[in-house]
Amino acid sequence: MYAEVAVPVYVRQTFTYRLPEDISARAQVGCRVIVPFGKKLLTAFIVALHNHLDGEITSSDIKDVEELVDEVPIVGRDMLELTRWMSDYYYAPWGECLRTALPAGATVATEQVLTITDAGRSAIAHAQTGFGWSSSKNEVLELLAGAGAISSRELERQLSRSHATALIRQLERAGLIHVAHRVDDSRLRPKLQNAVRLLGKRNANGTDLPTADKPLSEQQQRVVELLTSTGEAVPLSELLEEAGVSASVVRTMEKRGMVEVFPSEVRRDPLAHISQEQMDLVILNEEQQRALDSIVAKLDEHEYATFLLHGVTGSGKTEIYIRAMREATLRGQSALMLVPEISLTPMFSRRLRTHFGDAVAILHSSLSEGERLDEWRRIKEGEAQVVIGTRSAVFAPLENLGIIIVDEEHETSYKQDETPRYHGRDTAIMRAVRARAVVVIGSATPSLESFHNARTGKSIYIRLEARYGNRPLADVQTVDMREVFKRHGKSQTFSDELKTAIAETHERGEQTIILLNRRGYSSFALCRSCGLAIRCPNCDVTLTYHRYNSSLLCHYCNYIRGVPRACPACDGQYIQYVGEGTEQLEAKLGELFPELSIARVDRDTTRRRGSLEHILMEFASGTIDMLVGTQMLAKGHDFHNVTLVGVISVDVGLSLPDFRAAERTFQLLTQVAGRAGRGHLPGRVIIQTYHPEHYSLVCAKDQDYDAFYQREISFRRAMHYPPFTALINICIKDKDFDRANLAAADLARELRQAARTSSIRVLGPAPAPLARLKGEHRFQILIKARSRRAARETLDLAMDRTAALGHNPRSISVEVDPISLM
Repeated sequence: MYAEVAVPVYVRQTFTYRLPEDISARAQVGCRVIVPFGKKLLTAFIVALHNHLDGEITSSDIKDVEELVDEVPIVGRDMLELTRWMSDYYYAPWGECLRTALPAGATVATEQVLTITDAGRSAIAHAQTGFGWSSSKNEVLELLAGAGAISSRELERQLSRSHATALIRQLERAGLIHVAHRVDDSRLRPKLQNAVRLLGKRNANGTDLPTADKPLSEQQQRVVELLTSTGEAVPLSELLEEAGVSASVVRTMEKRGMVEVFPSEVRRDPLAHISQEQMDLVILNEEQQRALDSIVAKLDEHEYATFLLHGVTGSGKTEIYIRAMREATLRGQSALMLVPEISLTPMFSRRLRTHFGDAVAILHSSLSEGERLDEWRRIKEGEAQVVIGTRSAVFAPLENLGIIIVDEEHETSYKQDETPRYHGRDTAIMRAVRARAVVVIGSATPSLESFHNARTGKSIYIRLEARYGNRPLADVQTVDMREVFKRHGKSQTFSDELKTAIAETHERGEQTIILLNRRGYSSFALCRSCGLAIRCPNCDVTLTYHRYNSSLLCHYCNYIRGVPRACPACDGQYIQYVGEGTEQLEAKLGELFPELSIARVDRDTTRRRGSLEHILMEFASGTIDMLVGTQMLAKGHDFHNVTLVGVISVDVGLSLPDFRAAERTFQLLTQVAGRAGRGHLPGRVIIQTYHPEHYSLVCAKDQDYDAFYQREISFRRAMHYPPFTALINICIKDKDFDRANLAAADLARELRQAARTSSIRVLGPAPAPLARLKGEHRFQILIKARSRRAARETLDLAMDRTAALGHNPRSISVEVDPISLM
């Protein structure tokens, strides 16, 4: 029998291996296997089993599978189909898609094991008599002779990595050592701890009586009493602490047959800190009830359907989500909810835990590997029927899936920026198609594509026009910073209008949010003597100044250096910091309003686990008066005492060389405006801008989505952008400029030759907006096509021809449906 496998490497094909007799009877589609791949052993996923070889493959070409990892398939048929679709649609290796769909540790690690040969032992003897082996080679051989076998990792601890690798290669070629591979145990294992339970006969009332050949000591009696009172096994560490005894006491009792010590699974619960308080369901208004009824009707049909729930901020979309998921679980189905940011999961998980108890699991990248594994296993074993998480939670191994919720469906964070470059929303829709489930994608500012699909009948459109409780939308005011400059004769960070509003808000005991979508203290450091802006050595960007650790940091590659005392070019002593970030805003606001308690929310302040949740809870309790932060603050948060939102410098987003710049600006402003006035108090929003006449700002000020859509859709139609065309963005990267330039030119030529219809346009190659990133030169080619299938056929043909010219496929990155052209 033969196994067709997908290997998680950058190769867009499957491979066939022979299944040895002892494995073939147990192998199943969806199991992992260890296979030789080049000079390595890699984890692969069985995607098909065959009794016979394809006619083009001969038996001599086939290698044997080394080991079967799973007795039960780790990947179900539905996930195989979904990842196969991902591989095809997003032009990504199937093995990489499968690895993305599983928790960390699914790809079993292998390591080199080194043993000395007879020739190696002889070489040691010759070296001792003065023959010419280097001391480092002798050191390795003597180490192996004494240890018998050693891993390459252990060897690298004693030698530099490059040196060790070179030595191993030389010694193996010389026949002095033998190199084999050893498979590490899979990390997909539960955490175990020792637990203790009583053994013995049962007495009249049914409790266990320990059997003892002599009277119990006082310490042993305490152990028995504790175990009897609990009536179940107790973790050993907990038993020792509560009974006040040492481990030797328990070991003695185990030898006497009184207790059993055994390994017990420990659940690492990321929601353990959330209390399961009872919460009354909110009474839905008429709009909400109609929306829910429509969704439930489709649930009852057990057929695929997609809804676009378009509700203004504060209209109660979350209540509809929760009710719809509850209806699915009452019908014996499971439910999945996706949110765009980790910052939203504490709030949603708290609400879902309240409603669904232990049936809720959470999946996102900030969990520890153990927590993520335990949650994944609970889902796979059917213990959790409701899952909430970020993008990757779309792969949660739920059975009998009834409904998928995609909250804030317009958010760019649903798109993965590395292979496989899938979109969480679109993948969720395809999963629902295969599961015959209902999808609800919701937003106050739907993406142009989603709204266009609803307008053309591809999805069912539901609109919520009013805020819950008929609360008014916040009053939005734009402040022309050109006038502020004239008034003061110099640029100002805060307008007089915003400063006055902050003071008045605090006097009323209300709270404020200030948004600036740029972290750090200053945008860059500039020498006032020669004009040098200090740039990243790896990327075509300036370094951002962070005052909290006195560093200059690249926000793309994380290169960091200290702040120079003098200019590195002219030795000038006058270094100026230009531009403002959230760190500087926090400091300035602290000086202007020393009586306010101010906290900052950005990637720098929320790196430590739990820090974001702590800040948001402090703000919700009223301990903090003002939050200053990036777009993390614009999404989904529900603070009823926030009555003022200030937006600083929105113009940077409008000037980006990206066709979605206006859409993103409108969405960000509308979303952050929705944070104000969500309670019984009216809200106010002040937007500072140098371009108050731009249509995205005018429409955001009026919170008029329809007007924005009409302006933006006309631009998209005229310029042949989505939703009227399919886009494929190709980025060619190489550390060598000439090599990248040549590969880009060859690929563009092959694309134009392969394009058989006039419906396909190939633009470029041209230097990318960020022409150098992480040490690599970057060129872009953009494919615009009315037919997605024709575009894909063109790309397939051109990529094959370009590879035949000798260009490295790894240097060519393909992104289907790009959300950013940066």
